[in-house]
Amino acid sequence: MEEVKLEVQVRNEVGSQKIKAVRRNEDMIPGIVYGGGDGASVIKFDRRTYEKARRLHHGEILFHINIMKGKEKAQDYSAVVKEEQRDFVTGNVIHVDFKRISLKEKIEVNVPLVPSGTPIGVKNSGGALEHNLWELDITCLPTDIPEEIRVDVSALNIGDVLHVKDIQLPAGVVTEHDPETVVFSVAAPMRVEEVTEAPASTEPELIKKAKPEAAAEGAKPEKTA
Repeated sequence: MEEVKLEVQVRNEVGSQKIKAVRRNEDMIPGIVYGGGDGASVIKFDRRTYEKARRLHHGEILFHINIMKGKEKAQDYSAVVKEEQRDFVTGNVIHVDFKRISLKEKIEVNVPLVPSGTPIGVKNSGGALEHNLWELDITCLPTDIPEEIRVDVSALNIGDVLHVKDIQLPAGVVTEHDPETVVFSVAAPMRVEEVTEAPASTEPELIKKAKPEAAAEGAKPEKTA
């Protein structure tokens, strides 16, 4: 994995109101860089540059951070994102924690697992591909971090499963994840029960009898001359 350059500025603003002004007025993201035996650096950086890097690179990103004091470069080092804080309403990034790393020391990161191909059980039998494990924790040198790990699922039929132990990892990459963990599987198609119409009623229709006429029981007969 190549390093993505990110130019950041030393941040002097402290306190919630001043940090809000950094986000709103300067359209910058506040952050901090720590680790690697050095003290923490409080920084801010351009929102659009950071979000563009996130869009172009999937999964883990290896940053090469240039810390600037005005127009002069003060420090530079490699780092990875340890935590992103987002606004729970807008979803925008509001703070980022970076961790310094050495390119010569292995680190543990999570990378996305992506299916490749169409399973036989989906293509021929109408089954459904189930994605059970979305990320895999791996250990490798920072320069060996893959953006994603593509897994060939084309041979899976109905009822077949693919485990962590079945994944072909890139050179220099290892994982301590449980090898029996299911990553992908193909489920049988769901049965759709037929809905039948209710049979027509066989009960006889009730017919009302007509009321008797005026010359009914109890009526007096006419007198004859």
